[in-house]
Amino acid sequence: MLIFVNCNIKHLTFILNMYLVKTPRLLKKLYPELIWNINQPNRCIYLTFDDGPIPIVTPFVLNILKQYNAKATFFCIGDNVSKHPDVFKQVIDDGHTIGNHTYNHLKGWKTDNKTYLENFLLADKQLNTPLFRPPYGRIKKQQIKDLKTARPDLKIIMWDVLSGDFDINLKPEACLKNVLKHTQPGSIIVFHDSLKAFDRLEYVLPRAMEVWSKEGYEFGVMS
Repeated sequence: MLIFVNCNIKHLTFILNMYLVKTPRLLKKLYPELIWNINQPNRCIYLTFDDGPIPIVTPFVLNILKQYNAKATFFCIGDNVSKHPDVFKQVIDDGHTIGNHTYNHLKGWKTDNKTYLENFLLADKQLNTPLFRPPYGRIKKQQIKDLKTARPDLKIIMWDVLSGDFDINLKPEACLKNVLKHTQPGSIIVFHDSLKAFDRLEYVLPRAMEVWSKEGYEFGVMS
């Protein structure tokens, strides 16, 4: 997974097979049309979960959030919504916010613009949300324009802190340390309610929630 969009890549120094836990300021300046964090004076952070909804993992996340009376934003894959409508309903019933993550988790760089837009719109019919996050964080400039033309109220939500819970080589303890180290007021934090991430998510989420709560953080949602 990467945390940048494809345009003038020669000006970026990131290595393609790596990811960065903390999004660089330069990247935010290069793509100001994307939302990377929420500037505000309060001690508020924004938890987001990608790739669900699915059984076991998503209900686990919902249970942990409920323990802390916290709300989050779930960027849902349309195909998973179709397969697991009961889990999706639970997310809605618990009062969380929904975002579009395409219907088939398409990687923008490797998908032609027409197909990408059609896949976004297919999910949009199900989800009807102005929030969107490109899978893998990879999206072309033209795709950004196409999506915003199709849905003028669209907000493309990226992130400030990438947990790395999808990394099967990352130890849960290291994942927790990275998240806590880089989170600050206004941070948008990415987790994944997926089977691939569950080994780390199951360890990190309850511990991180406990620390953040003790530190006086509130948990906001995208609007």
